Amino acid sequence: QVHVEESGGGLVHPGGSLRVSCKVYGRAFGSYCMGWFRQAPGKDREFVATISYSGEDTEYADSVKGRFTITRDNVKNTVSLQMNSLKPEDTAVYYCAARAAPLIRTSEADYDYWGQGTQVHVSS
Repeated sequence: QVHVEESGGGLVHPGGSLRVSCKVYGRAFGSYCMGWFRQAPGKDREFVATISYSGEDTEYADSVKGRFTITRDNVKNTVSLQMNSLKPEDTAVYYCAARAAPLIRTSEADYDYWGQGTQVHVSS
């Protein structure tokens, strides 16, 4: 069984930075593609970033490219999303997801295990 647990959300001012992290409990983390998605109030959940099993390949949504960075630690079974230059429109519940396959995907339908989400609120 695989369990995904996010942490690190909170309130931040526009232009500020925040780091959200995710720990995966279970075997074979090193063979999983990992992704971050988010859901703003009244909107559908959307792709944010993904990273391959090795960390060599990443992909970002256009809306966060150049501001967000996804990284992973295959020893600690963690994946993180560093968010810089935050904007009010980044306000959302951020979800970490694990895909039981190594290569990156941007569709939530391709992910097998999900965390419960962590709230990020960007406001002055």
